[in-house]
Amino acid sequence: MERINQVIAYAKEKLLAEQTGHDFLHVQRVAHLAEKIVEADDLVVNQEIMLSAAYLHDVIDDKVVPDVARAIQELQVFLSNSGFEKEAIACILMIIQNLSFSKEMEAGKQALPLEGQIVQDADRIEALGAIGILRTAYYGGGHGHPIHDETLAPQEYKSKSDYRKGSTVINHFYEKLFLLPDRMNTHAGKKEAIRRKEWMTQFLEEFYYEWRI
Repeated sequence: MERINQVIAYAKEKLLAEQTGHDFLHVQRVAHLAEKIVEADDLVVNQEIMLSAAYLHDVIDDKVVPDVARAIQELQVFLSNSGFEKEAIACILMIIQNLSFSKEMEAGKQALPLEGQIVQDADRIEALGAIGILRTAYYGGGHGHPIHDETLAPQEYKSKSDYRKGSTVINHFYEKLFLLPDRMNTHAGKKEAIRRKEWMTQFLEEFYYEWRI
């Protein structure tokens, strides 16, 4: 537990002032969701690796840090100094470098260990539901994306660079968010993703009604 406390402190230091919706509270919720998935599906996992990956998955994200290579190097040093063995460090890094939607877009579905599959599901659940709506609007507004434009159809992105440019906040529902339930790894993850997608669909019905009044 001591190493996890160190991981939490490291993530908090790196992400506390983050302003794209990938802040410390986000990774904290991902960690809690991962624990709920394990409990719901009665899974046997390496808790330390799973929680470390959950808390650290955004500290090397190119949406968050200007120099990914440097962030990875700093994280490796931190994990080593915190007493993690080489195999555990390699596993944590492998998970956090291969769970993103954009990575899957370019390289296909990655073969993650069970701990990584759970963290991936938890992170994707966080992109859905009421929190997902707010995080999408928050990120889109911060990057100059309009809320909605009826002349812009949702895109089917083929590259990470094009995907990062985005189109509109509402289009992002169709370009990414509504695709996530079918890409979940765990039973509990899929169940919660479907529940949140259904709620988002109801939100869109109200949004379109208000938009067109």
